Amino acid sequence: MKVGAHVSISGSRVSSDEETPPYDDVRNAVHRQLAFGGNCGQIFTTSPQVWAEPEISDEAAAGFREESDELLEGPWVIHSAYLVNLCTPKEDLREKSISSLQAELDAAERLGVPYVNTHLGAHTGAGVEGGLDNAAGVIDDLDVPEGVQLLIESDAGSGTKLGGEFSELAGIIERTETDIGICIDTAHTLVAGNDLTTPEAVDETVERFDEEVSLEYLEYIHLNDSKHDVGTHKDEHAHIGEGYIGEDGMRAIVNHPDLRDLPFALETPTEDGRGFAWNIEKVKELREE
Repeated sequence: MKVGAHVSISGSRVSSDEETPPYDDVRNAVHRQLAFGGNCGQIFTTSPQVWAEPEISDEAAAGFREESDELLEGPWVIHSAYLVNLCTPKEDLREKSISSLQAELDAAERLGVPYVNTHLGAHTGAGVEGGLDNAAGVIDDLDVPEGVQLLIESDAGSGTKLGGEFSELAGIIERTETDIGICIDTAHTLVAGNDLTTPEAVDETVERFDEEVSLEYLEYIHLNDSKHDVGTHKDEHAHIGEGYIGEDGMRAIVNHPDLRDLPFALETPTEDGRGFAWNIEKVKELREE
């Protein structure tokens, strides 16, 4: 089973006698992932709250590749900055989004990471069709390195944000000439209006996804429970099995024949004395041989 967490790269080199580098060391992610019991997962290469390009030394990049290959099952995925908005009609935001995403794609190539994950963003008045057209234009202006794929993450669907409806995920695939994939976030999928609370509901939702988007595009799953119910469009994650998806729904997801071999990355909270280690262990307990 490929399961892990979104881990931080922050701080000087973990468990190293080397001279402390002047910036965060991406190799930290490998050792933090192991400490949580994970074997794949997700990282930010820089702060997601600002427009900043990754600062990764050649030594750190080489070490990350080597240690990931040696110690983890993989694959990693890089999450883009939160500021990126593919759907925007604003030219300045469009150009910043292209520049930021390009930097992440180039970093992924250096690190040997096969995926960069991003949200479609909000159309802010351009409308659904206009927003999807804008997003396709951004994607096709990127220079995606060989061996790296851009993933579009499903959204909770609040306000003018796109990606909550399966039809919107299908719409961006249809519009772009780039080979993109999809990352489904289970909490987002639930609050966007898709039931995942029982085995029967999971089967029905997976079937609809396959009909509207196609499972061939599904590359990664953000495995999160939700503090809010179906259709509320409220994005707040809960511990695995303790939110509205619950144990029955989570068990059905991690054992579903069309999902079980995909990599799962957790973005669950650290609260109530529990964090990633507890949640990863919970997922493993729900997994059936």
